[in-house]
Amino acid sequence: MRILLATAALALLPTVLRAEPMSLDEALRRAETQAPELRAREAGVDAATSAAIAADRLPDPKLDLAVKDFPVTGPDAGRFNRDDFTMQVIGVSQEFTNPAKRRARALRASADIDVAEAEQAVAAQDVRLATALAWIDLHYAKKRLKELDLLDAELDDLQATVAARLASGAARPAQALEPEQLRAGLADRRSALTSEIARYRAQLTRFTGDAAADTTGDLPPLVVDGDALRAGLAALPLLRAYDARTIAADAETGLARAEKRPDWTVNAAYGRREPNFGDLVTVGVTIDLPLFAKKRQDPKIAARASEATRARLDREAAEREVAAALSADLAMHRMHDEQLANARTRLVPLAKKRAQLDLESFGAGRLDLGTALLSTLALAEAEVDALAREAEVARDGVRIIYTYGEARR
Repeated sequence: MRILLATAALALLPTVLRAEPMSLDEALRRAETQAPELRAREAGVDAATSAAIAADRLPDPKLDLAVKDFPVTGPDAGRFNRDDFTMQVIGVSQEFTNPAKRRARALRASADIDVAEAEQAVAAQDVRLATALAWIDLHYAKKRLKELDLLDAELDDLQATVAARLASGAARPAQALEPEQLRAGLADRRSALTSEIARYRAQLTRFTGDAAADTTGDLPPLVVDGDALRAGLAALPLLRAYDARTIAADAETGLARAEKRPDWTVNAAYGRREPNFGDLVTVGVTIDLPLFAKKRQDPKIAARASEATRARLDREAAEREVAAALSADLAMHRMHDEQLANARTRLVPLAKKRAQLDLESFGAGRLDLGTALLSTLALAEAEVDALAREAEVARDGVRIIYTYGEARR
């Protein structure tokens, strides 16, 4: 029994360890090893690599077994030893693919590896970005919930103040309900935030494989350098994937051109006959004759060349789109950063000062409780809004760095 319990404990140990809250870097490391789409892309690279081994090899030789010139009518029908042409034949043939076609196939297989590796890099980039955004969303949703909890604590202090004023006759009995009304409104916000936290935790679990995914620590500093990002756009995984597809299209064009060069096959056979007639040996060569290239090979070459042109134009369009998206994202990031600075330097301090003055006026009996509560609520909303703006700036930074800066990782 003790052995069984120990085994069960060891089996559960990795799960317990994984249940610890994760920093952003730890979440990214787990996603890189746990996300199934990355393992799928890795399998695709392995498949392309294995297929490339046989891409430029000659076809397997063929074994020919036959009975030739066996009589089926006439006086010798059904007899092997009466007709001098009847024989049992064993032969071997080997097809020799022209070298240009073999080189084109090897290039095409190499391009397939590049495409698979580029797709793997794109998938890794997508997983890293999605994991980081889920971590940020969960991190800041928890912070916003904490702000609501602090407001609840302040409402307790206000409730005590109201009770003291009621006891002294300085407040109306109905005012005792106002903190509870505000607390009831906050309950709806807390419920919405709790739902968001559950959703963000599920998203983080989806990539890290941790059923109890949670965040810990602070967000690492994010430095967005627009000039450096623009300079490195050509090396992005997305554009590398387009480059690989262009090379694959060129390889297909080369393969189509190679079809105009003939393949040839060498045949050798040994025919055994009755001893009275003697055995025979046959040696020969078969050569393809691409005589109708204008209606066979040339149209295929033109089609593959057009596809290669399309691949280049698609790559150019993608590069322009990425450059435009980067400029738009940088502009949005600057706007969100300015809004965050405005919240931190003006909106929150002003709301805090107003709430403090109103509470002092309420304590001195110069202001009604409802106005003091509204000021307290406005402060909480300003602080929660500042956190939302901070989260938006963080999301912008992560999205920009992980989308346009992955080439330097």
